[in-house]
Amino acid sequence: MSRKIRVEIPFLLLCAAAAGQPPRAEDFFPMSVWYGGGKARAPMLERDPLAKLDAWRQDLKQIRGLGFNTVRCWIDWASGEPEEGQYRFETIETILQLAQEQGLRVVVQTYMDSAPAWVGRKYPDSLFVSSNGEAVRPESAPGYCRDNPGVRAAELKFFAALAARTAKRILWSEPHVINWATPTYMSHPEFCYCKYSVARFRAWLRKKYPSLDALNAAWYRRYISWDEVEPNRMSTILSYRDFIDWKEFIADKLGADLRDRYEAVKRVNPRAVATSHAAGIGLFSSPLWWEGQSDDWTMTDQVDYYGTSFYPKHSSFVDRDPQWRGALLDFTRSFGFAGNGRGFWIGEMQAGFGTIALNVSPTVTPQDLRIWTWSALARGAKAINYYAWYPMSTGYESGGFGMIQLDGALTERSRVAGAIARVVDRNQKLFLDARPPQAEAAIVYNPLSYFVGGRQRETSYGGPQGEVNGIERDSMLGIYRALFATNVPLDFVHINRLSAETLKGYKLLFLPYPLMIPAASAAVLKDYVRNGGALVAEARLGWNDEKGSASPAIPGMGLDEVMGCRETDVQTGPSGRTTLKWTGESLPGFAVGEALPARWYEETLKPTGPQARVVAAFPNGAAAAVMSTYGKGKTLLLGSYVGAAYETRREASAARFYAALLGWAEVRSPIATTEGEVRWLESGRDTLVFAINHGKTALRPEIRIPGANQALDLVNEKPVAVVGNAIRGEIGPEDVWVVKVRR
Repeated sequence: MSRKIRVEIPFLLLCAAAAGQPPRAEDFFPMSVWYGGGKARAPMLERDPLAKLDAWRQDLKQIRGLGFNTVRCWIDWASGEPEEGQYRFETIETILQLAQEQGLRVVVQTYMDSAPAWVGRKYPDSLFVSSNGEAVRPESAPGYCRDNPGVRAAELKFFAALAARTAKRILWSEPHVINWATPTYMSHPEFCYCKYSVARFRAWLRKKYPSLDALNAAWYRRYISWDEVEPNRMSTILSYRDFIDWKEFIADKLGADLRDRYEAVKRVNPRAVATSHAAGIGLFSSPLWWEGQSDDWTMTDQVDYYGTSFYPKHSSFVDRDPQWRGALLDFTRSFGFAGNGRGFWIGEMQAGFGTIALNVSPTVTPQDLRIWTWSALARGAKAINYYAWYPMSTGYESGGFGMIQLDGALTERSRVAGAIARVVDRNQKLFLDARPPQAEAAIVYNPLSYFVGGRQRETSYGGPQGEVNGIERDSMLGIYRALFATNVPLDFVHINRLSAETLKGYKLLFLPYPLMIPAASAAVLKDYVRNGGALVAEARLGWNDEKGSASPAIPGMGLDEVMGCRETDVQTGPSGRTTLKWTGESLPGFAVGEALPARWYEETLKPTGPQARVVAAFPNGAAAAVMSTYGKGKTLLLGSYVGAAYETRREASAARFYAALLGWAEVRSPIATTEGEVRWLESGRDTLVFAINHGKTALRPEIRIPGANQALDLVNEKPVAVVGNAIRGEIGPEDVWVVKVRR
């Protein structure tokens, strides 16, 4: 559901409503709608479920009749354990009974932020505490801090009891330190600074630093006892390594909290499928956010599946374009399949127009749901959960986000989504086995890029879908946007996960906005280029390391040798804007004299060897870009931020430039089309091809697939002619052609 801050650790329990052994995670593909019994909005529940059997039965009959195979219900801690040890799961048990009648499976969502009052009475020192010392007294949300050992033990008992009673999947959705509450009376809130969180932070520091002396040296302090150590609260002109440590701890803590809940469920029910999903993935969020932001790769490691919420029309004036949606889905795909992962879940997909108080989004159309759903499936999603069946009945989202009308009337959106669910359900194994192709190009995701300057640099809070954010996001999104039309698969790789193994297969690596990088990554990047990779980096590469220390030379950490140049001067361009005029002749597809708009810095570069040459100039004539070779590979350093500028200005020259870089690095796409967006997955001997028409007029693409032998339209279940390894078809406006190709 749309995020409003909460402290839950999503955990999802997928219950088999049918009799017999429940399926393994790999054996079932949920196509679900959020339905908690009646018209109550999550995390609320209707009272007296047994009195409402007929109405709920009719709801579930409609859901199944449309084609969905799963419903996703929920339980909040306050309702599920109103008094200590007294578990009340009547609502879930009723839904399980009714779902079994209809042949539906059930996913159980847990909301621990809505905590029972007895927890606060028993543990009065468990309130969340902001950096200014103010405590948050729950008003249903956000519950109590789980760093309190009593709270943690109580919640894990609840998870175990729920897993024992409901049997198949549990979740923590949109995890943060504090969720589902906004303390508007605090001017600059940040969580959590209670004595238990501080103690946990000290324990974390003792594992990171070999001694108190080492911590003192890192933080520039004179502590004589670990009991004196406090988390960072302010910006100073000195070191800000304490701030970096605090935010790194928050990300690690959220991962550990998620693992706690995962293990509590698995101990009771090893066959349960435990999942979680982000409100705003790292591409659109910041580790500096006050509620405590998680790291997607860290969270993925803790559960069976991790994923994301997906709200392209979240609120007023928000209407995300295909490139934005594609970036969100490909970023999620990247962490979901990282390290041979199983894939990812769409934990929440917007089902109807969005509302936040008086702010109403553009209308969500049936065509929207068709394109959004197939776009997620085209990236390898392993579950789709539409939020929600009924519109929100209360709260400031009242009337929004529903697949049907609040009076129960079906909509064309519900019929379209149900039809897609039928297609997936009858091809379960095909979609479960499907995996994305090996990409040859990748963008490095670097959370450290947000930390240059410490708190002095803190960005504005941007909401769950990143309505407001800065140059860090734009630098990644602009590159993705520029390459979107090429249909070349593009991964995101986490800078902390760089290794010879993770970079194997990539011919081209983009390192956007790289002002601050971990020292360990520099050595990996050096080897990557030496062994034949192509690296494109932007201004002030490696200016700071992960300790917040400046490099003696820039590019830092020895990367000046790799890039073949050094910074001799730097300034901010007029009004934060500049251009790079291309002077080189070694980039086919991008002509000499073309200008690249760029943002922020003008970094003057000087080649350091005969292998390097200046290929672009700033308006003042200073060297703005340098191409070089290193070992078997090659590099390009840009003295400003071209990706970020493209995201805001969309000038065609930048799109040509990035497309030309694919040719420069010999990146090729095995599947080609004459028009439209085309994505594909590999599933055994089959290739699943998704041709997406985002426009208002029909397309007639020819799609070439090496080795294509026979093809089947999965939606209409009709054969598709294969002529010369190509398929041809007509795709209506705002429609998707889904074809299974045997190769």
